[in-house]
Amino acid sequence: MKAKIAVYDTRSYDKSALLKSNENFGFEFDFFEFRLTEKTVFSAKGFDAVCIFVNDVADEAVIKALAEEKVKLIVLRCAGFNNVDLKAAEKYGVKVLRVPAYSPHAVAEHALSLLLSLTRHIPQAYVRTKTANFNLEGLTGRELYGLTAGIYGTGKIGRIMAELLSGFGMKIILCDPFPNNQWADEKGFKYVDTQTIFKESDVLSLHCPLTDETYHIVNHDNLKSMKNDAVIINTGRGALIDTKALVHSLKHKYIGGAALDVYEEESAFFFKDCSGEVITDDVLARLLTFPNVIITGHQAFLTTTALSNIADVTLGNVKAFMEGAELANEVKM
Repeated sequence: MKAKIAVYDTRSYDKSALLKSNENFGFEFDFFEFRLTEKTVFSAKGFDAVCIFVNDVADEAVIKALAEEKVKLIVLRCAGFNNVDLKAAEKYGVKVLRVPAYSPHAVAEHALSLLLSLTRHIPQAYVRTKTANFNLEGLTGRELYGLTAGIYGTGKIGRIMAELLSGFGMKIILCDPFPNNQWADEKGFKYVDTQTIFKESDVLSLHCPLTDETYHIVNHDNLKSMKNDAVIINTGRGALIDTKALVHSLKHKYIGGAALDVYEEESAFFFKDCSGEVITDDVLARLLTFPNVIITGHQAFLTTTALSNIADVTLGNVKAFMEGAELANEVKM
């Protein structure tokens, strides 16, 4: 059965990957560059499904409007689903399916790239050499070998990141409410509590979903307990970090730096060119001034392998729904 899919917040790479994958499915698409919100939900009329990304809005008002237009399926082309009101979806009979694992290596490798760039001052060195400045003053880095890496969240991405950092000779400690003890024992890693992972980590890398329990898990108290040369890497969700607390800690040198691929108020800026605009978010603007902060625009997922996997699973989810098959990737309350 053919399905008509409205794809929101679309970029050229999304369109290319979905069209390539669609050679095996034969669905019909409309690609919209704007995001799904209460103001744009009218555009879903006549479609069987909507396909959304991390900054689209699927709150109760949107889901109610979708249901009124006979749209019964929301497919997320990502793993996170914190932007979807699952209670409303259940109430209005709208199914929600996601891509639970597209390419965990893509995200873990980006997190590692951020870490190395931060600790070895690669961005500053690159800018200098582009202007023929080969002075090394201020570029003294730090070796990872022998340091302690804390991995907060040991799903597929977190486990890969732990193994990558172990390969650098780092001691690995872990924190997760649902520990994978068999894997940890095999690798010689150790689970600890939240207080310990903040206190002992030289590198703290966040790989957990955003939930009520993990919202602002990085906060004033936990930041003050960290080593003053420790660094934080976040490729998970922006709101895992209380960004105002992070700015305060950086200003007062409670920690050594941060590398972020996500930001808790990113929806106003990420995925578009703001180079000709004034950054009105004072917290983000302040972060951008720190020499010991690296920010990338939510690109950890952006590899050819990941995009292909995302498209295949997303369209597979639509196919399963249309055929009444088992919905292996359904997100429920």
